[in-house]
Amino acid sequence: MDIRNYNRSAWDAQVKRQNPWTVPVTSEQIASARAGNWEIVLTPILPVPRDWFPPLADMPTLCLASGGGQQGPILAAAGARVTVFDQSPRQLAQDRHVADRDGLAITTVEGDMADLSAFDDGQFGLIVHPVSNIFVPDILPVWREAFRVLRPGGVLLAGLSNPVQYIFDYQRMINGELVVRHAIPYSDLHDLSPQERETMLIEQEEPFIFGHSLQDQIGGQLAAGFVLTGFLDDRTPREEMLISEYIATYAATRALKLPTAA
Repeated sequence: MDIRNYNRSAWDAQVKRQNPWTVPVTSEQIASARAGNWEIVLTPILPVPRDWFPPLADMPTLCLASGGGQQGPILAAAGARVTVFDQSPRQLAQDRHVADRDGLAITTVEGDMADLSAFDDGQFGLIVHPVSNIFVPDILPVWREAFRVLRPGGVLLAGLSNPVQYIFDYQRMINGELVVRHAIPYSDLHDLSPQERETMLIEQEEPFIFGHSLQDQIGGQLAAGFVLTGFLDDRTPREEMLISEYIATYAATRALKLPTAA
């Protein structure tokens, strides 16, 4: 099946259902950001450390697969020149809504996170990429394209999903049991039964998820040319994911494109 088009429609549906990653920030948060008091998240709970960011004043910033009216508007209010790139038209509409409501200059572009041909080499000084590459089957092109459009000395901030959460049977986990079922890398497309896909995904309009290996998530950044300069763990509350009682289920990385990089 066409995963990109399916997930595009699924995320449009998530906006209608007010998935937490689709709910725009408030005007009060924008006003605080303009006053210098701001934070963003790329994983469920912990804010990105402020010292991970370069100076934001007039910084050309790409919010990669980051629609929803959250990271982009906050960074724009803090002084960055923001482009939000996402495959979901409704997610991008959330960013335009905040921009219109609060007088922000934000550019929105629709497209596939693995294909940034809409942008020039070295166009951005900062890329923020929340936990969204779980919605594409291959993340290595995402890292390569991010490296290409980032200028030397630029910073990539990325949220990652710990693949250990995908080894368990999801339905049994939400019922309080941790039962190992799947190998990593994981794919809704291949690892769920046809009946499960029909019920969990298509009927409920949930996006397809891919649990990528750490080799592709971290090693993929290194292979693309980045140097990792920061790492933090995060997790969802136990009541949302039982495994969070035992291990961090998400992480964020800070990666640098060295000033001497070609």
